[in-house]
Amino acid sequence: MENTKALEILKTAILLEKRGKAFYEKIAEQTESPEARKIFITMAEEEKAHVEFLSVQFAHFVKEGTFTKPDYSNGDTEDISQVILNPQLMKEISAASFEAAAISAAMDFETRAVELYSKRSAEAEDVNEKEMYKWLANWESGHHKILHDLNEALKESIWFDNQFWPF
Repeated sequence: MENTKALEILKTAILLEKRGKAFYEKIAEQTESPEARKIFITMAEEEKAHVEFLSVQFAHFVKEGTFTKPDYSNGDTEDISQVILNPQLMKEISAASFEAAAISAAMDFETRAVELYSKRSAEAEDVNEKEMYKWLANWESGHHKILHDLNEALKESIWFDNQFWPF
């Protein structure tokens, strides 16, 4: 029964990551902002890395019935924060734009991933599975934080530009 649950979670995780990748690629294709395009391409690449990471685990689990101790060297959101949080982006998009709406939707994708991975990490009996999902939850939390910070900066910008302050 536990093997069935582990496989279902892996399938769900891979599907979630593939959907995120498709979403980011479509937004990158549709945006007119070069800076926003960089963000969404970077996020699509991150989701692709998650799919590959999870696919290796899936193949190993199907063959061996266990999780491997993966290489956790990839997954530093500090690197992508430099791409995402920059002043040029703030000049190119506003808080009420298509790109800002996509950022908000992306936060929802990342939240779902964090919830899925955190829950499975708490439930998993296999030590490597538990560690893997904890690591993925942290990676996705980093994505969420970057998107949240960007969303907040955009919101502050529109409030400032439109003098919405009550004082």
